[in-house]
Amino acid sequence: MPLPETLAQGLRGAGWLAGLPALALIWASATLYAAPRIADGLAAEGAAIAAGTATATGEPWLRLEAVGRDLVAAGEAPDVAERATVLSRLAALDGPRRIVSELGIVETAAPFQWAAIRTGQNRIALEGSRPVEIGRRALEARIAGALDPGTALDDTARAARGAPPDFAGAAAFLAARLSGLAKGGRAALSDTVLSLSGEALDVPAYEALRAALSDPPEGFSVGRVEILPPKVAVYRFAVEKSGRGIVLDGFAPSAADREAALRAATEAAAGGTVEDRLLAARGLDPAIDPKSLIAFAFKLAELIQSGQVVFRDGAVSVTGDAIDGQALPDAEALMREGRPAGVAAGRVALTARPLSPYRVAIRRTADAVTLTGHLPDAATRERVLAALRPRLFREPVIDRTRLADGAPPDLGDALAAAAPLVTNLADGTVAVSDRVVTLTGESLYREGAARTPDRLAEALPPGWTGQASVTARDAAERRDPATCRADFTAALAGADLHFPAGGAVLTPAFYPTLDALAALAKTCPSLRVAVSGPADPAKPPATPAAGPAAGEGATAEPTRVADAAKPATPASPAPAPKEAATHAAKIAAKDAAKDATKDRSKAGAARKEPAAPGKAAAKKPAEAPDEPPVDLPRLRAQAVVEYLLQAGARPEQVTAGPDGPAGPVVFALLP
Repeated sequence: MPLPETLAQGLRGAGWLAGLPALALIWASATLYAAPRIADGLAAEGAAIAAGTATATGEPWLRLEAVGRDLVAAGEAPDVAERATVLSRLAALDGPRRIVSELGIVETAAPFQWAAIRTGQNRIALEGSRPVEIGRRALEARIAGALDPGTALDDTARAARGAPPDFAGAAAFLAARLSGLAKGGRAALSDTVLSLSGEALDVPAYEALRAALSDPPEGFSVGRVEILPPKVAVYRFAVEKSGRGIVLDGFAPSAADREAALRAATEAAAGGTVEDRLLAARGLDPAIDPKSLIAFAFKLAELIQSGQVVFRDGAVSVTGDAIDGQALPDAEALMREGRPAGVAAGRVALTARPLSPYRVAIRRTADAVTLTGHLPDAATRERVLAALRPRLFREPVIDRTRLADGAPPDLGDALAAAAPLVTNLADGTVAVSDRVVTLTGESLYREGAARTPDRLAEALPPGWTGQASVTARDAAERRDPATCRADFTAALAGADLHFPAGGAVLTPAFYPTLDALAALAKTCPSLRVAVSGPADPAKPPATPAAGPAAGEGATAEPTRVADAAKPATPASPAPAPKEAATHAAKIAAKDAAKDATKDRSKAGAARKEPAAPGKAAAKKPAEAPDEPPVDLPRLRAQAVVEYLLQAGARPEQVTAGPDGPAGPVVFALLP
């Protein structure tokens, strides 16, 4: 059956389409077969020209690449003239359709910068400048040797002058660090400064990077390092406490956080060991501040003798032996009210055990007196505080003790006896462990340091053991008499020391001058000083018959520290100058007043005017306080002498001189 005319015409019009498959096959054959032959031919034509650009390293600086029928020329010519010569020779070739020039000129790079960047798992890009003295292939071989096998290099670095010595070694060192970084990691060099940035692949890689950067190639230094720790699925931080010390375990988000944890552990260990097992890693909830978490963990750790404080899965838990029974409710309260934002409350599983050994300490510094450790009850605490406060002038008493059972029954007696000894030191500590008291520190005076062991042994209750190790802060002796006399005059310059009316007790205004004189006496053994006590303007000194003569006072044996160390509790808190000299001066004044009273009684008996005991006092009891002692100048001189002796002057260096007139205390040098 013949086709319709219109259909036949349509088929004849579309007949050209039947030739398209054949045409495509011809084009593909030409592209796949002929194009490579053309490219190879173009490269072969230019090979001779490229070979003619070989440098002293043996590598040509000209690199040619055929792209289709175009020939791309790259590299850095030594100068403009040689670049022009090479381009004219390439232009004379018959094969290339055109010459694409990417030729540069070797210049001096300042600063000389180079970088290696991880662009893929097995691919590194090189950019910046490379030394013109090192061939491209030679440098690539050196760098490839530091990378994982099979890593490809995309080298776009350009030759330049000005590279630092041993550039190749530094470049290989930096490239090797990229094996521990994820995609995007960058290792760079700027002159002799190395830098590194990126994210570590894992925890071991991060630690290896930090260790390697601590030992850079010789002649190079490490500059900016911005390596992000790896991210872990389960973030954990733990403080383990025992009798040996503290162990840190888990992760820290940064080096600064790790240092914060180490500082807190060192303080909490109190001389024990600190073992650092922390690794750098991310994974902590961004809502949680790392340093707040660390501080909270150590607050809980303060409440345990042994055990663990662990942060895991967003919650903090504490387990182990509590430091005392009070620690159990404290831990519960801290967990309820003290947690940082974003931290959940975990398990509190603490057991209170008897304290062994039972410890408490009194620490004396220039700024404060601090109590730490445990006490059996509030009454003992108040007793210790009462023994400390009257002996301190400006320093506050900071009480950080806690209450716990297990103390020796006479702990309060031992602490009350040891408290005055530690307050007399410039710096020191009384530490109690069960029934052993250890006193250590530094005294301003050699005499006080030497007496401390005996005073401690005398003061402790029966059954207690005392150990004292106190050094003296004495200056080196100086034996130049002229200098000593000049310093004596300088120490008294501007001094105007007055006693209160009718009194023989030193005021704080005396301390700087007397301390300076005592220090001078220790450095000048030949110095001898006489102290004249003044009378009150309204009450002139008594006659010699009423009391010992001035000469007798000059030779009187001064009150010893052993006597002054056990005074009755004063009616009001007294300042505490060095080595309790003021308190000793008060005792000296009282003793001297008693001696004067005895002398007057003996004089009355000699005149055969005996009085019944207490009768004289009963006559005018209200006037007795208003009447100053008749030998007030001697009492005042004796108070000053006693202070100087307590402060370190030798007995042969200071003596009481003749009574002085109304006014200030008078000091005189003796031959």
